[in-house]
Amino acid sequence: MKKILVVDDEPDITSSIKTGLEKKGFEVHTYNEPLKALSEFKPNAYDLLLIDIRMPKMNGFELYREIKKKSSDVKICFFTAFEVYYEEFRKMFPNLEVKCFIRKPITINDLVAHINSEIEKN
Repeated sequence: MKKILVVDDEPDITSSIKTGLEKKGFEVHTYNEPLKALSEFKPNAYDLLLIDIRMPKMNGFELYREIKKKSSDVKICFFTAFEVYYEEFRKMFPNLEVKCFIRKPITINDLVAHINSEIEKN
């Protein structure tokens, strides 16, 4: 069973993603507070992280940077209801090849396709 970590400051979003992905056979852990997600993060525990970009106290890019310190090979997709922040991301992390940006809203079937595609990449 593939394990997914979802971090989004909106409880209704984490709840609906968790429910939808669990129905598709994933194990899903959710957090609504990025700092709590970071403090409880365990390296090698997840197949993929889904992190919202815009959150209070710590944005998704900052959370990603801190998680990479704990687990350099973690796979991640950013998701956002706003425009894709790829250029901003490239400035912060010029040497990293993260290209998975998912725009909300998204159907569970499309999200599953994105997740499976990212997990299967080397």
